Parts: sequence; structure tokens; C-alpha cells
Amino acid sequence: MTLKITEVTKKFGNFTAVDNLSLKIPEGQIFGFLGANGAGKTTTFRMVISLLKPTYGKIEWNGRKINEQLVNQIGYLPEERGLYPKLKVIDQIVYLGRLKGMKKREIEKHLEEWLKRFKISEYKHKRVEELSKGNQQKIQFIAAVIHQPKILILDEPFSGLDPVNVELLKKAVIDLKEKGTTIVFSSHRMEHVEELCEYLCIMQKGSPIVHGNLKKIKNDYGKKTVFVQGEFDYHFLKEFPGVTRYKESGTGIELLVENQALSQSILSEVHKKGFVHTFKLKEPSLNDIFIDKVGASYE
Repeated sequence: MTLKITEVTKKFGNFTAVDNLSLKIPEGQIFGFLGANGAGKTTTFRMVISLLKPTYGKIEWNGRKINEQLVNQIGYLPEERGLYPKLKVIDQIVYLGRLKGMKKREIEKHLEEWLKRFKISEYKHKRVEELSKGNQQKIQFIAAVIHQPKILILDEPFSGLDPVNVELLKKAVIDLKEKGTTIVFSSHRMEHVEELCEYLCIMQKGSPIVHGNLKKIKNDYGKKTVFVQGEFDYHFLKEFPGVTRYKESGTGIELLVENQALSQSILSEVHKKGFVHTFKLKEPSLNDIFIDKVGASYE
């Protein structure tokens, strides 16, 4: 099932939060949805799950307008967490699962499996407020997937997690994708997007400025990153024609250059300056592309 957003605009009074957005999110893929704060990501998510109605345009799933029945097949983990702090974990998940039309016995079975997977079985009868932020995050994730949704929307799913639990959650996301779940997720961590996503969209001021297959986006971008490490002063490269960004990186420097051919001119120049330990040409990172297109780092 393909999630299709067609010419969607959302206005709040005179403010346009989403402006003529058109996207196709492929079935069974992990789709990255990026943008600085206020870019329109969360508003788009809320329209997909029918919390908000578009001012113009339409949102369809497999050719059908999203209705209450289809919304029950969508899971959503919001950036602002929404658990009830005084409820016990089991009561919280049973309540949310019943809202999605599940039977209590079915909910409890899936909950046991997820708690065991996330190594938090002992918290089943604990109140949410008694859990650490990281474990609350795991429970919030379970709440989003307990009903085995066909589409899963994750808004900053890894925030507040230590590296071990990030890997635990990433593995769960990948497994869901391999079982056929379509996943849309937003993250400030570009390396997570690069690792997980085949397709992505970068939003700015409510409109997409980059959209498509990640490999093709990188190939079409043109600019390349050059890493240089040597026994000489690098600063002359700041003003080298065609160098669009200069950044100190560990014991060397990283340069963003306009094209691959320019790297050969730089290599020739640095050899004249002294001994070169390392000279490496790399494809641009997603963070490079984001900074260039949006004008600032996402971090």
C-alpha cells in the first residue's frame, strides 16, 4: 500500500504550515522525513493520522482517502510523549490497544513479547512515572506498534536513548520493515537516516526542497567531500577556488568541493606543500546536503 500526499496545504489563520506538499511514500520502506523545527513535519504527520484536516489537497492510502478504519492501521509515536504517568504499563497498553479494536488477551500476548525483547519485563506492573526516560520511550514505542500497524510514523524515536537502547530500537524498526510495515520517521540524527532510509524528503518552511531516493540524491548533488591529512598548514585551502566548505576534522581537514574533478587539482597543490598522509574522496553526507540546502546544521 502506497501512502500518497497530493498538493496538501495546511493553514492556521494567515500562517501556512504546509505548502502544496506532494509525496509518495513507497510500501514496505523506511522513509526519512527531515527538516528544522517549524518545517511542517509534525503537522504533516497529524494530517496523515487525521488529527488535522488539510486546508487543501488530499491524503490517500492505496487509492483510498484515509478514514477512521484506515487510521486504526497506522501507528504513531509523537515527538511529545503522551503516556499517562499514573497508569501501570500493562493498563496503559491495554487501554491504547483496545482503542485500536484489539482484544485484551491479544494485547497482553504482544505486550509480553515486546517487554521481553526490550529487556523490561519487570516493569509490566510499574506506573509509567516510575520508569526512566529511556524505558518510558520503549513503552511509548510499544504503544505505537502493539496493534501491528501497516504504517508506522515515528517522530524522533531515538531521542533520550543511550547507544545500547538506540541499537535495540533500530533493530526493532528494521524487523518491522522486513515484515512489510511502511515506516516514516523523523530524526535529528542524520547518521540514523542514512543508515535506515532508502527514500527521504527534506522540508523547509512547509515545502519539500529535496525528495526521492537517497542514493540518487547523493549522485545528483554533485559536490564531494575531500579529507586531507598531512604535514603542512591547511589554511590556504579555505580560499581554494571551488571549495565551498572548510572544516577541521580530527588530525586533518574536510573540504566540500564543487565536483570530483576539482579534487585532483587540490591533490596536486597539497603535494607541493609537504608530505601527505591521507587524501580521500568521499560521497557527500546527508548532513552536508542538509546544510547546503537548508542553510544550517540540523543539530
